[in-house]
Amino acid sequence: MSDAHNEHQSLIRTPKQLVAAVTGFFLVIVIGIILLVVFATNDRLTGAGTNSQSAEAVAERVRPVAEEGFTLVDANAPKVLQAGNAVYAAVCAACHDSGAAGAPKLGDNGAWSARLAQGYDTLLKHAIEGIRAMPAKGGNPDLDNLEVARAVVYMTNKSGASFKEPAAAEPAAATTAAATAEAAPAPAAASATAPAASPAPAAAPAVASADAGKALYNSACVACHGAGIAGAPKVGDKAAWAARIGQGNGVLYDHAIKGFQGKAGVMPPKGGSTAPDADVKAAVDYMVLSSK
Repeated sequence: MSDAHNEHQSLIRTPKQLVAAVTGFFLVIVIGIILLVVFATNDRLTGAGTNSQSAEAVAERVRPVAEEGFTLVDANAPKVLQAGNAVYAAVCAACHDSGAAGAPKLGDNGAWSARLAQGYDTLLKHAIEGIRAMPAKGGNPDLDNLEVARAVVYMTNKSGASFKEPAAAEPAAATTAAATAEAAPAPAAASATAPAASPAPAAAPAVASADAGKALYNSACVACHGAGIAGAPKVGDKAAWAARIGQGNGVLYDHAIKGFQGKAGVMPPKGGSTAPDADVKAAVDYMVLSSK
């Protein structure tokens, strides 16, 4: 009988246990209320990317490109020739801003006077073909002759001349070519039965050689490395090249391709040329071998 009585006794036997039970009960109720409020007031989240193809989302992704004003250019479109000031900034300024290698500085009327006396045609010939330490077309063989002419006019007119900028040549009329083709007699019918010509063998991929390195040196690098202009180490000067060679070919290649700013001057990327990286490396090898 006493055992049954003990089983039905309350678990709360002291005032402290009663206080703890009441406190715990109210705490559970308060937490439950808080969770219900949070659940009811928060917005439901949707999965990332569920709206990625909507018109608004697409417009938002394209907006930075539209705001920057980028223009898509047809790779097959005719080449747009640069203005004289653009060619000067990209190619000629390397020497004509500082007077490196004896180049007359832009705006120095005194240095330009004797050259201007030679006439526009002579100045243009020298700019295209090169003269003394200045390589042909300033070291950029990809420039069109008209672009070189515009740069010459820009420099000389900033230095005391008043030459007229040459106009672009008008393209030949396509109709003339078409008319000539139509007027030509049709080939004999027997040509249809002639055996097909064998396809020409594929050209071997261009490989930079020692000759390519020497050629690039003579057309671009010699402007500074031939005379030690703007702090450039002269080819053949073992003492000047020793520390540079010690950096390793990787560093020399990187400086030659990307350009380098030293204490004495600035070397433009690829010496101001547009030669392939392989040819630039070959030119570095040529200068290093000639300076050991």
